[in-house]
Amino acid sequence: MSLSKIHFTNRILAALPPDDLRLLLPYLKLVDLKQKHVLYDIGQPIDALYFIEQGVASVLTTMEGGASIEVGMIGFEGMVPVSAMLGEKRAEQNMVMQLPGRAAKISTEHCKAGFEQSPRIRKAILYYTNSFLNLGAQTAACNRLHSIEQRLARWLLMSSDRFQSTTLPLTQEYISNMLGVRRVGVTETAGELQRSALIRYNPGQITIIDREGLEKIACECYVNDYERFQRNLNFNNLNLSGVR
Repeated sequence: MSLSKIHFTNRILAALPPDDLRLLLPYLKLVDLKQKHVLYDIGQPIDALYFIEQGVASVLTTMEGGASIEVGMIGFEGMVPVSAMLGEKRAEQNMVMQLPGRAAKISTEHCKAGFEQSPRIRKAILYYTNSFLNLGAQTAACNRLHSIEQRLARWLLMSSDRFQSTTLPLTQEYISNMLGVRRVGVTETAGELQRSALIRYNPGQITIIDREGLEKIACECYVNDYERFQRNLNFNNLNLSGVR
């Protein structure tokens, strides 16, 4: 396949110079991913990586009792699981498609080969990995210190940024699982945001009506995430062509 005919939405792949992309290209396969599609269960061997092209994936920490909470969110700025390039053999978290889309899938073996052979691939992936780990740390603090209203506003904005839409096909039950709170708490908070004309909720769908107003409700963590997300959208600023 001619490189001139390929246009990746994923920012990591899109930033790679042609010679480096050639190391991965023969092994990449575009796959459609439905909402709630499980990428990995805990303990499952990590045999492939997904460079998200469209949609949003979530990384969840699950407790023995079955309760779970989202600790990482990945859109077209990144890849999942990042732990594979750090030597992890098996998934230690659940990974699921929060919002439907597609990804460029590659075997862990072939991605590692490109990672080891190309300093540019290595730099791009490690840059994103650092960003993802920082997001996890920010999320942990947010879950502990901020209100449900602030966290819900932040989460909706983050999802919208990565899904590239103000309309999100989500249920309140699903959101409660992501935030690790009771559904009644999400229902009450979403109702307040709707009465304030910030969002509109229909069964199975949430639409952001007033983004600026929702940003004012969100905690400081959203500002940090947005800046981090924008940096990931501009991988070309890494000047990968100059890496040796």
